[in-house]
Amino acid sequence: MELRELKYFLAVAREESISKAASALFVTQPNLSRQMQNLEKEIGQKLFERGSRKIILTQAGQLLKKRAEEILDLYAKTETELSTPITDISGDIYIGGGESYVMGLIAKSVLNVQCEYPKVKFHLFSGDSATVSERLDKGLIDFGIFIDPFDVSKYDFLPLPFTDTWGVLMPRDSPLADKEYVTPEDLWDKPLILSRQSLGKNMVSDWFSKAPKELNVVATGNLLYNMSLLVNEGVGYAVCLDKIIRTDGDCNLCFRPLFPKLESHLNIAWKKHQVFPKCTEIFLKRLQEII
Repeated sequence: MELRELKYFLAVAREESISKAASALFVTQPNLSRQMQNLEKEIGQKLFERGSRKIILTQAGQLLKKRAEEILDLYAKTETELSTPITDISGDIYIGGGESYVMGLIAKSVLNVQCEYPKVKFHLFSGDSATVSERLDKGLIDFGIFIDPFDVSKYDFLPLPFTDTWGVLMPRDSPLADKEYVTPEDLWDKPLILSRQSLGKNMVSDWFSKAPKELNVVATGNLLYNMSLLVNEGVGYAVCLDKIIRTDGDCNLCFRPLFPKLESHLNIAWKKHQVFPKCTEIFLKRLQEII
């Protein structure tokens, strides 16, 4: 399987048409069709269902699309790193993580590096711990920011000097907004919006003393901004981390911490025995200095 074949395959998947993909790639349609037939023969499975109006990916085709995108991303990242002169402090640094106010600390390190080395570029990826871990394992990102209870023992990691506080995001006119904190019993009969992170490692069930299936979970999500829109419309109460959504001033929302108190520690992690380019080494050193 060659990189060229993967690029051709992704073009066909994107255009949903051999002829349109051939035009975009500046190759002939018979040549592209032959390349795709050879790819299917090499893999031993059909990649496309060829309909009358468009091409649809099979299950094997969908898997290859995901892997091909990852392979080409990693190839481009490696090519950039190897082509950068050793004496030239430049390059790209990829950081993944969930939503947390700790990104303010990362931002300080980014600014510190860029002020001295303006050719260094940073790329942020937002996702839950499982998605960030997968990308870190495949080398698609350099660093992952993880919130407990995610196990970072398989990585080298640096504990960050912050804790995130769990609580409930709700409208200001909610009956619970008059309380100083929210107990499990307060939420047992309420419509809940849970993050996928809160569902991991039994965090919610341990605090609620109930399994998620026993609660009235009306929605889940992985980006708190989108979840906050549901809260604003009165869909439910979002169990989430503090200091991510603005709740001051004329905002219609408020945040109340959980009781018993529930906190999560944060770590920034990278692959063990990782050989970093110079720019990435500098970023990690500056982050350690700021901490």
